[in-house]
Amino acid sequence: MTSSGVDPQELEHTRRRVMLALFVAMAVALHTVEVLLPNPIPWFRIGLANILALTALFSYGIQALWIVSIARIMIGSMLLGSMFSPGFLLSLGGGLAANAMMSAGYKLWQPKIGPVGVSILGAIGHVTGQLLIAWLVVIRHPSIWMLLPFFLLFALISGIINGLAADYLLGSLYKHPIFAGLKKQQTPNNNS
Repeated sequence: MTSSGVDPQELEHTRRRVMLALFVAMAVALHTVEVLLPNPIPWFRIGLANILALTALFSYGIQALWIVSIARIMIGSMLLGSMFSPGFLLSLGGGLAANAMMSAGYKLWQPKIGPVGVSILGAIGHVTGQLLIAWLVVIRHPSIWMLLPFFLLFALISGIINGLAADYLLGSLYKHPIFAGLKKQQTPNNNS
């Protein structure tokens, strides 16, 4: 409950900053846990931290997506000691491409596209961005692109999983009073 002396716009602005900080913190935690878990196939991770990036996108818009994703990559790399390593470059390249694809899909097709569709676009962008960085920095051989179909299949699966998780999380968050007005606010022209 707020007093009458509090400016509602300032309160909402502060609430948005706090929620984005929480999304970043949770995304860094998920990223760190996922990196530390055993991985049966090299390079393949579901990308659980992207659930928070999708949640930020559908709650606060495109700018929030970029804030959560880039902050997660930078802070996660610093915590794991991989800043400016080839793994960091792969993560950053994949993240930039994923964010570009998700932003474009959200901007062009909102409200017709939901978290699952945006997540699939992001997963495809991430895989393509990572392969491009791998080709430019690590393996300068054209045969690396032969991996693309296999990676795209995995991206489709992980995109669906993360999109469904984000959709479920958004449904739960919209029931909370803090997020009650957000679902109504998100329109095609209110996504920056």
